[in-house]
Amino acid sequence: TDEELSRAGSPGSRGGGGSTTPDYGEKRLPQALIIGVKKGGTRALLEAIRAHPDVRAVGTEPHFFDRNYEKGLEWYRNVMPKTLDGQITMEKTPSYFVTNEAPRRIHSMAKDTKLIVVVRNPVTRAISDYTQTLSKKPEIPTFEVLAFKNRTLGLIDASWSAIRIGIYALHLENWLQYFPLSQILFVSGERLITDPAGEMAKVQDFLGLKRIVTEKHFYFNKTKGFPCLKKPEDSSAPRCLGKSKGRTHPKIDPDVIHRLRKFYKPFNVMFYQMTGQDFQWEQEESDK
Repeated sequence: TDEELSRAGSPGSRGGGGSTTPDYGEKRLPQALIIGVKKGGTRALLEAIRAHPDVRAVGTEPHFFDRNYEKGLEWYRNVMPKTLDGQITMEKTPSYFVTNEAPRRIHSMAKDTKLIVVVRNPVTRAISDYTQTLSKKPEIPTFEVLAFKNRTLGLIDASWSAIRIGIYALHLENWLQYFPLSQILFVSGERLITDPAGEMAKVQDFLGLKRIVTEKHFYFNKTKGFPCLKKPEDSSAPRCLGKSKGRTHPKIDPDVIHRLRKFYKPFNVMFYQMTGQDFQWEQEESDK
């Protein structure tokens, strides 16, 4: 919320990860952004990278490049935590990835900004997105109803945001008009769960940081079904993501899932070609 953001921007507020937040240093515009995708694992990634002493990040999503752009760069800078020389300022707003104006706006702020995109299987991502909306608006139609323009003909409604967000190749084209692939890191939302330390090694390398966040920082929570973060030198209780994470998904008609997989497949293949990375979403499905 704006109120949280103004608190985040107030002097002395805790903007970053460590418990010893310096009241010195200065506020800088972010050099790296987690730009997407919604329900991909961006919060888990942000919390993990904030455990690095050389990273300072805003906890709330500033939504500057999509909703608050008219407030200007000074407003944006003021929302950032204070950093010392050598520290990286970061923020995450997953809706940037699907916002048409965001690449141009970020490029005009700083064309060397590093961008991180957490992607996950678009079918599971869509169901997770729907599950989140359902928890806030229990009266909405079923997933099956919203997913189709015409159920009989099997026409998927690609204008529904839960489905549109997962057409990663389409959105990425927009970013590649402004940024080279070398400035964009794609993190696997699935591997962030199965091998958080491995994915975090790539993130730290990409940001030019020493690999400080390692397997010592994670333990697997069997109840929630994903890793939780702990401070390795600290025996205090590990930090797990809040109640809103790891919700049980509603049961979706297998035929609908099958049709969605077919719908996404060509876009996934295109995305693998564009990024030079195979996320193996198709294999994952043939295992089931």
